Amino acid sequence: MAMVTVHRAHGFQFTIFANDHAPPHIHVFGQGGEAKIDLLPGGDVVVTWTNGIARADLRRILAEARDQHKMLSRAWERMHG
Repeated sequence: MAMVTVHRAHGFQFTIFANDHAPPHIHVFGQGGEAKIDLLPGGDVVVTWTNGIARADLRRILAEARDQHKMLSRAWERMHG
């Protein structure tokens, strides 16, 4: 399955898979770990699962996802309609 990196921050890649499923979400990869984060309506985010990402890094990732929510949601919409 093809994935597109739509953002990079704090040593992590924020990606969207081309043939993925709803609800809108991103996959974050970096520093030996990964996470799936749902993009909720209204600008909030929630971790669906994580593997190998330190808590401090996860907090940074979540803050970045909230800050970039509009851009990430638009990228999801462009890819999935």
